[in-house]
Amino acid sequence: MNYYSLKHKAPTVSFSEAVVKGLAPDRGLYFPEKITPLDKNFFATIEGKSKLEIAYECIRQFVGNKIPPAQLKEILEDVLSFDFPVVPISDTISTLELFHGPTMAFKDVGARFMARCLGYFNQHNNKEVTVLVATSGDTGGAVAKGFLGVPGVNVVILYPDGKVSEIQERQLTTLGQNIKALKVQGTFDDCQAMVKKAFLDTDITATKKLTSANSINVARWLPQLLYFVFAYQQVKAQEKELVFSVPSGNFGNICAGIVAYKLGLPIDHFIASVNSNDTVVRYMNSKKYEPKPSVATISNAMDVGDPSNFIRIQQLFENNFKSLKEKFSAFSYDDVATRKAIIEIYKNYVYIADPHGAVGYLGLKEFGLKSNQLGIFLETAHPIKFRPTVEEALQVTLPIPDQIKGVLDKDKKFVSITNYEDLKADLLAG
Repeated sequence: MNYYSLKHKAPTVSFSEAVVKGLAPDRGLYFPEKITPLDKNFFATIEGKSKLEIAYECIRQFVGNKIPPAQLKEILEDVLSFDFPVVPISDTISTLELFHGPTMAFKDVGARFMARCLGYFNQHNNKEVTVLVATSGDTGGAVAKGFLGVPGVNVVILYPDGKVSEIQERQLTTLGQNIKALKVQGTFDDCQAMVKKAFLDTDITATKKLTSANSINVARWLPQLLYFVFAYQQVKAQEKELVFSVPSGNFGNICAGIVAYKLGLPIDHFIASVNSNDTVVRYMNSKKYEPKPSVATISNAMDVGDPSNFIRIQQLFENNFKSLKEKFSAFSYDDVATRKAIIEIYKNYVYIADPHGAVGYLGLKEFGLKSNQLGIFLETAHPIKFRPTVEEALQVTLPIPDQIKGVLDKDKKFVSITNYEDLKADLLAG
């Protein structure tokens, strides 16, 4: 399996090169040269398969021969050491809980998979790799935990000041060791722009080996397709057409779901449910992609004004707007609607959703499910990570899970920066 740049101005590379480089030299995202559908019998008999069997069959074509089968299975078994349950909410709506990992966010799988792949590729390399990543909330904590203590890898995380939750900030600023946090005076888009600029700065790349752990990296992005396959395995017996509503910020998760569909997974429709950062919603209505500066919301992991992965989604539909429209919808909701949804879900179904899951729920409601459809919204983070918002909306006190207790009494350590030159100076100083 080779990967090419979606800007078509860089050489094709192997999986290992795509992981280590992160971003192509022409600033394009790497994309697999082909996606080969799995044998139909794979999905017909999926109920009897283990998580490891499913993951290996789905992922191996994207890795190619760069990781031997035995080592790839070891990586996957380690990465998938927790559950991904589908929880019924009503007769027609369920939620896929993706918060049972070490940092209680859906990004744990991608971050852990990438960390272990990078560790494997770098095991005989004397030159250290610097993982440079921007976060709007959950990516930072997942990457920090996933890469903690990985030999030969240093991690630098950029996050926007005042625009991540208190628990999210603690998860990325309290680990120490090979993890460094940079607090940026700006938005997530500012953080992401700095990261992309650093990759093209020859002053930095002459002395530092950089890669990214955002969903622009294929090893962070592709493993998320497994969520949709695991969900299908759990609900297949219901014999309903599946509609997935995915809370979307940088659009990596829903993009991976579409890859699962291209592998042959029976999915009837995808809904990108977003907050007030509605760039893709406006595109689906106008055919004009016009990014705008991101705005802060209570569902902060989706505060992205120019989502990187949407170009991959377009490519998956061969840049055919009509084909995209038939399979893909996008809806936007503000904070008022999100709070109301949190209350509605709790009042009607006695289920506590985080703000992102609540936005996903709203997407299913607006889409309008048919009698033969089952709607699944992704609950991408545990409600405790947005404790003040959820507790205020529901007038309840949330118990603190063990994964979170460990960071609450630790001191936050970060460096404040205001612009790209600050980041450059920090990277060059080592």
